[in-house]
This record gives sequence, structure tokens and C-alpha cells, in this order.
Amino acid sequence: MSLTRNAEATAARTADSRWLELLARAGFIGYGIVHLLFGWLALQIAFGNSADDGDQSGALRTLAAQPMGKFLVIAIAVGMLAMAIWQALEAAVGHHAARGNDRTKERVISAARTVIYLWLAWTAWKVFSNANSDSASQQEELTARMMESTGGRWLVGLAGLVLAGIGVGMVVYGAKKKFMKRLKTGEMNARTTQLARRLGMAGYISRGSAFAVTGLLVVLAAVNYDPEKARGLDAALRTLRDQPFGTILLILIGLGIAAFGVYCFLQSRYRKV
Repeated sequence: MSLTRNAEATAARTADSRWLELLARAGFIGYGIVHLLFGWLALQIAFGNSADDGDQSGALRTLAAQPMGKFLVIAIAVGMLAMAIWQALEAAVGHHAARGNDRTKERVISAARTVIYLWLAWTAWKVFSNANSDSASQQEELTARMMESTGGRWLVGLAGLVLAGIGVGMVVYGAKKKFMKRLKTGEMNARTTQLARRLGMAGYISRGSAFAVTGLLVVLAAVNYDPEKARGLDAALRTLRDQPFGTILLILIGLGIAAFGVYCFLQSRYRKV
């Protein structure tokens, strides 16, 4: 029992580290840059221009091709790793303000965020090291192998449902403005608070919509045995563009994702870490 308490105390001290906080806040800046690029790529797809994958890996490759781009990409990787460590500690010993089932829910969410930030850090590292980071092609290849069996198709379909559920959850999270409770609103003036609320709503609803469409395409891929439909956000955005009024919707999503990028800059200053 004492070993457990000692481990929790050590983890808590690490979570309170000033250096970890600074790295996590820097990570939000990197996260914002990625989403600004992601929004720009989505707009390129909306207007029918040729672009790399309309997802995080495509955004990072676009950034890496710019002057000083590789330096920024590796900085983003470090920031994402710091955010992953922060969220892993939150999942292990954090969220003491919540009680009972609410604390358990928050810790599970932190664990999910840990996986996302680790994946982004790994993607950034692959881009920095010139490794193959075409996530859409890799996802199609993996999906094709999995769908060779009935059990694999069920797993692909389940993954699509989970992704769609996460997307719907983001939309609800944004629409209800739940993200505001994670900000230090007491340190924000009225104009900054209003700006954060509007950017957060637009950002979460747009990101959630993109994830929900991607999840539905993955489900359709499993049902129809068509791995090409599971190529990720890039294919989802292009499919959305080809629908009636799809270009308008995709423009709104692209602008919303860019708004989330700006919101990340506000999080860097005002997020409770």
C-alpha cells in the first residue's frame, strides 16, 4: 500500500513539474499550427486544388517542406510527447476535483488523449526523419489485410463506429461549450472569454464533423468490403466535397478547423495544466 502511495506521490510531483507545464503549453502551440495547416489543406480540397493528405500527416509534411520547417516539426513532436506525458499522469493520478464516476470518466478521456498525442508525436517524428508517413495509403493497406477475414471486417466496422462516436462526442462537447471549464476563465477578460467560446465551438464542431464522416466511411468500407473507403480524413473530406452543397460544408469545416488552431493558441496561455 505504501509503495502505491509513494508511486502516486512521485507521479503527482512530476505532473506539477514547471518544465512539464511549459512543454505542454508549447505543445498546444504546435497543435494549433498543425490544425491551421489542416484547415488550409481542407480548403484546398474544397476548391479542387491538388493537395497532400488532408490530415495531420499531410499538414506536417507541408510544414516540413517550408524553410525551418523540419525544426518546427521536431519541436511539435517534443511538444506532443510532453502533452502525452501530462495526460498519462492525469489518467494515472489526476482529476482530483472530480469525484466518483466523473473522475473515472475524466481519467479514461485523459488516457485516450495520451494515445492521440503519442500518435501525433510519432507521426511528426516520421515526417522529420523522411519516413513514409502517407497515413491514408497505410490505413487502406491495413484495412485490406484486416478485411480478409469476417472477424477483421467486424473489427474495422467497430473501429469506424468508435471513430464516428468520438466525432459526435466532439460536436456535443463543442455545442455545449464544455471546453470552457478547462480554461482559466478567471484570468481572461470578457473579450478573450467570448473569443475562446466562439473559436472552441467552431473548432470542436468542425473537427467532430470530420471525424464522424470518416468513421461512417470506415463502417461503409467494412459493410461493402471496400478498403479504399477507409483512407482516412483525406478521403472523407473529398467525399464530403462531392456531395450536394458539399463544397460549402467543407469550406465551413476547413474554417472551423483553422479556428480550432487559433483556439489552441489561447489554450497555450489559459488552459489549466
